[in-house]
Amino acid sequence: MEKFDVIVIGTGTAGQTAAYDLAAEGYRVAIAENSPTPGGVCALRGCQAKKWFYETMEMVARCHHLLGKGITKPPGFSWEQVQKEKTRFTSKIPEGTVSGLKGSDITYLQGRARFLDAVTLRIGHTDYNTRYVMIAAGAVPAKLPIDGAEHLITSDDFLDLTSLPLRIAFIGGGFISFEFAHFAARLGSRNQNIHILEAGDRPLGPFDQDMVTQLVRASEADGIQVRTGISVTSVTKNSNEYTVNFTSGPPLVVDQVVNCAGRIPDIEPLSLDTAGIESSRKGIDVTPAMQTSIPHIFAIGDCANTVMLARVADMEAHVAARAVMALENGTDLPAMDYTAVPAVLFTYPQLGMVGKTEARLQQENISYWKSHETDVSWPTYRRIGMKHAAYKILVDQQGRILGAHFLGDNTTGLVNACKQAMIDRTSVIKLRDDHIMAPYPSRESDILYMLDPLID
Repeated sequence: MEKFDVIVIGTGTAGQTAAYDLAAEGYRVAIAENSPTPGGVCALRGCQAKKWFYETMEMVARCHHLLGKGITKPPGFSWEQVQKEKTRFTSKIPEGTVSGLKGSDITYLQGRARFLDAVTLRIGHTDYNTRYVMIAAGAVPAKLPIDGAEHLITSDDFLDLTSLPLRIAFIGGGFISFEFAHFAARLGSRNQNIHILEAGDRPLGPFDQDMVTQLVRASEADGIQVRTGISVTSVTKNSNEYTVNFTSGPPLVVDQVVNCAGRIPDIEPLSLDTAGIESSRKGIDVTPAMQTSIPHIFAIGDCANTVMLARVADMEAHVAARAVMALENGTDLPAMDYTAVPAVLFTYPQLGMVGKTEARLQQENISYWKSHETDVSWPTYRRIGMKHAAYKILVDQQGRILGAHFLGDNTTGLVNACKQAMIDRTSVIKLRDDHIMAPYPSRESDILYMLDPLID
């Protein structure tokens, strides 16, 4: 039986990061992949792939917002051309992934992995022994428990559409629904025939309610109908149309229905119980060092019961790799810190956050002060015709950021500035002073106006 120091399960961003870290330190590493297209969701069907559509969508949206303000006619666009450019990028990823791994002396094993015991894995039809395991199996689209679910396409399928349907229903009110609805609204679907159907009383639960309210208004202004409190009972197909049926109210007829209920950890095929690894429907339980209930087995990325974001997966991989080295050397284990995890929704305008929401602070009975505006009309936004911009910054008694929330066209930059301030425990006074000489006028220089109300 062939033996390795570490076997990594999954070639997504978490798996590759851990494999490269450990191989660089001299460990004998193998990485297993069941999919015929290695590379992971982020590169092939997620973060990277969707940005090809986002960049075009953002340009089209900007031009529409500036009609009559310098832009004289709407731009032309082609979903098909964007799809070709995206596919040209993603088609090279599987081969490049395997080539890169082999170039770093990481053994690539094709086949589904499952545990035979805590130190033995069957990958395909071959058994392997290992000292450590990194589970980076990722996540798969969740199934909707409704009649006619077989008629729905997944988010993966949506990004592979060769043409954009005129009428689309997105079931679920989370990240994927909003991003894809904004792509559709600007790149070819029919105005007022893009529907986001959310069962709860509000969409985008993790985000600040005030910011979400403004994003919903912005979405509706651009032809996206956001409906909450909707209970879908079934989807039926009639020729080339689909009918979405509800517990109450008239049915909805569209050309495509997309399952945007999110992703769930892809851990069922792993036979975790055989190795004594504890898990739930939310994923594999882990310690701050990313150890599972079996100390020499780690779980990282979307299969772990943590935060499903690509850069979080990368950091978890680094922590887990360092933890292996710490176990080898008898030193203190590292710990993953989720305090300042940024999240950005690539809609137009972008919605972003880092830290806690105001509602969470209230629930936890944490004292805070805030600076906020839910209808920002500064020149920064007037110049680009953006009517829906907002921000909210929450700080503690020492003036350190507890949470920061933004809706605008450069949310990523503002979120990153606040994320770094949280990591460095920078006070808002210093953060303000650090931005006095930011390029002006810019979104980053606007942070001065956001911080001033928090400074005596």
